[in-house]
Amino acid sequence: MSSPTHTARNTTVQADTQAPPITATLARFVATHPSRGWSDAVEREAHRTLLNWLGCGIGAARHEATEAALAACQVLQPAAQAALLGRRERVDIGSAALINGIASHTFDFDDTHLKTIIHPAGPVASALLALAELTGASGRTLIDALVLGIDVSCRMGNVIYPQHYDRGWHITGSTGMLGAAAGCARLLGLDERATQMALGIAASQPVGLREQFGTMTKPLHPGAAARAGLMAALMAQHGYTASARALEAPRGFAQVLSTKFDWNEATDELGQRFEISFNTYKPFACGIVIHPAIDGCAQLREQGIRADQIERIELRVHPLVLELTGKKEPADGLSAKFSVYHGCAAGLIFGRAGEAEFADAVVHRADVVALRGKVVATVDTSVAEASADVTAVLTDGRRVQVFVEHATGSMQRPLSDAALDAKFHALVDPVLGAARADGLISHCRGLASAPDVRRLAALSQP
Repeated sequence: MSSPTHTARNTTVQADTQAPPITATLARFVATHPSRGWSDAVEREAHRTLLNWLGCGIGAARHEATEAALAACQVLQPAAQAALLGRRERVDIGSAALINGIASHTFDFDDTHLKTIIHPAGPVASALLALAELTGASGRTLIDALVLGIDVSCRMGNVIYPQHYDRGWHITGSTGMLGAAAGCARLLGLDERATQMALGIAASQPVGLREQFGTMTKPLHPGAAARAGLMAALMAQHGYTASARALEAPRGFAQVLSTKFDWNEATDELGQRFEISFNTYKPFACGIVIHPAIDGCAQLREQGIRADQIERIELRVHPLVLELTGKKEPADGLSAKFSVYHGCAAGLIFGRAGEAEFADAVVHRADVVALRGKVVATVDTSVAEASADVTAVLTDGRRVQVFVEHATGSMQRPLSDAALDAKFHALVDPVLGAARADGLISHCRGLASAPDVRRLAALSQP
C-alpha cells in the first residue's frame, strides 16, 4: 500500500510561536495564590455569584431539560455521591456537575461577565459543589476555588473574545471547562505541575456551538464543561499528563479556536484584578442583549402606556441584538429567550420578564403574540450593545421615547442584595418553600466560615 500524500495548505492566520507560558503562569497562580487573597468587594461578589447560581439551579430543578438529563445519567447507575439542586436524588459527582450545570443555565437567568458574555458560575460552581461535597471541603476552600476558577475561565475568554464567539463558539462552554479544572485543582490542593496538567487536559475538551441557542442543548454546554473540568482535575491528581503549553501553543487552545489571542489579557494584574468583580446578575430570564429593550418597554409601562394603545414599537438596537435574538415568532419558552420581540412584549404587558414570562403558555397568549407583531426592530450601529432606543407609537398619534444606556442588572446599575434575594425567592420558593430559601440565603452569605459545605448541599435539596 502506498503512503498517503499530503498537500500544503494555506493558513490565513499567522501562528504565534513565541507566546508566553500562559498555561504555566495560570497554574502557578491557581496553586499558590493565598487563601482569601483579595478585597472585601471581591469576597462579597463571590458569595453573590454563588447565591445567584444556586437560585437558578434550584429554580430549574423540575424543568424537562433537567429531567431528561437525569434520566440519561441514571442509565449509568450512578453512585450516590452528591446532591442535585432542588431534587431528592443523589448521583455521582460527574453527573451532579453535569445536571446542576444544565439546571443553572436552563432559564438563561444566570450570572454574566459582560466583557465576554460568559456565564461563569455554571461550569465552575457546578463542578466545585459536587467535588466539595464528596471531599468534605470547607466553605473557605470552596469560595477560594470559585474565585480562582472564574478568574481563569474569564481571563482566557478575554484572550480570545470576540473573534472566538463570532466564529460560533458558545464561550461559556468553551472556556468553562478551564475554569472548572482550575477550581477543582485548587480545591484538591494540586501543586503547580498537576494544575498545569489539569488545564492541559481540559484544554482539549471545549464544548458549545451557538447554533444550539434556544434549545435544551445550550444549557448542556456549562454542564458538560463542569463535568469535563472536574474529570480533568481528577485525572491530573492521579498522574495523567497533557501538554504543558496547551493554552498558548500554535496548535493549542487559543490559537486553534480564535483568530485573536491577546496574551496580556490572561496575565495583566494577575492576583490583583479579579474577573468575578465584573460579574453581573440578570433581572430578566433571557439573553443579556435583550435586557435594554425589556427595560425600555417596562419604563414605558411605568409611564402608563398599555398594550391596547400601541400602534407599533420602534426599536433601534446594535447589530448583535438581531443576530442573537431576532426570532420574530418563537415556538416556545426556550426560543422566546432569544426573541427581542417577545422581550419587548413581556416588558410592556407585565413590566417584568422573569421565568414566568417565558413560559410556553405566555409565549402563545393572544395579547403577547399581537404585541410582538407590532415591534419593529432596526439595526443601528450607533447604538451600543448595552443600549436600546425604544419608541412607542400610539394609536392617537403620540410618540413616547425611552433611551436605555445601561439596563438594570448591568455594572452601571447592579442588582442590590435585596433585589438578588427577591430573585432567589422567586426561583426557589416554588421548589423548596420560603423558609428553606431564607435559610439558604443566610447560609450562603456566611459560607466562608462554614467548616463543611455538605450543609449547603443538604439545604439545596427538598
